[in-house]
Amino acid sequence: MALPIPGPVFWIDLFISFGIYLIISLSLNLEFGYAGISNFGKVVAVAGGAFAVGFFPGRVAALLLGIGLEYTGGNIYDIVPQINNVFKVNPGMALALFFATLAIAALFGAVLGFVASYPAIRLREDYLAMILIAMGEGIRIIGENYQAYTINSPSGEKVPDPFRWAVGFRYEASALFILGIALLVLLYLEFSVRTPLGRKLRAIRDNENVAESLGKDVTRTRMKTLIIASGIAAIGGALYAFNTGNVVASGYTRAAWTFWPWLIVVIGGAANNMGVMLGTFTYVAFKRFISFYKEQLAFVPFEVIWLDYLLLGIILILIQIYKPGGIIPEKPTSTLSSKKLEEMVSSGRAVSSSKSKDSTSGG
Repeated sequence: MALPIPGPVFWIDLFISFGIYLIISLSLNLEFGYAGISNFGKVVAVAGGAFAVGFFPGRVAALLLGIGLEYTGGNIYDIVPQINNVFKVNPGMALALFFATLAIAALFGAVLGFVASYPAIRLREDYLAMILIAMGEGIRIIGENYQAYTINSPSGEKVPDPFRWAVGFRYEASALFILGIALLVLLYLEFSVRTPLGRKLRAIRDNENVAESLGKDVTRTRMKTLIIASGIAAIGGALYAFNTGNVVASGYTRAAWTFWPWLIVVIGGAANNMGVMLGTFTYVAFKRFISFYKEQLAFVPFEVIWLDYLLLGIILILIQIYKPGGIIPEKPTSTLSSKKLEEMVSSGRAVSSSKSKDSTSGG
């Protein structure tokens, strides 16, 4: 029996998931891979970005369009369909609200990163990790029990569709925007780690006592790293909320938004953005292919939905045994090209030689 061939919808969904998880995993790589911060509360920023999407764009769009908001126990009725009808003929407004919401989500994520880091950033890794785990569980509990906000309901909070104008190619447009934003995040972080900041982060990660003895403010640097990384992760959470069309607090679990990004970074290679990109694609491809071929895989002696957990767990174990640095391990990152360094060395030798001649003739 021939296996079915995945169609365009499958690949579009795969690339959307790839872009979202790449953003979140890159933010974790900045924290753990480069700065050595064990953030086991990554779900805090991801959920924060999604909750911002659940609250901000629908209410602002309704206010701008003069659409009345009707509340019954905090639930919004018949607002989002009306907003989507406007977005269908007004792509400029839809995209402006989309990018404004991403900025708000990033700011909210950064604030959550500051709140999470401020009382605990001076702690050693083990205690900091425990505080961040507690924060991750705390935001889910707040989301599920905050009665004034409908993300605690099974249906969640409806989200306007900023790509409703793309009639006939909505998911293609969404995939392009998400991949484009993921590419910008990748370029930004790749550039950042090639600056003196990247060397400082590695120094703090390898030995913070030595970094302090050289005059580096370790506490302030780690706090800034958590704030920036949390803002980036919140963008990933916001994109996920826009893509799904609603926000449900129970959907932001530690397994999905903390454990899986950690697995991606470990498999791909910490402190190597290209490795994280490969690890992200490996994870997403496994998940999507198993979901697509679940009927053909029904012969396994357990529910097929657990097969990706099993296979990815086996891959993680094998990576830890045979390639503990990941598929693409960390490599030295040069801030200048070798040609430029050779020119600097040559000019330095010339200056030194000139000074030596001058001192000799003067003597």
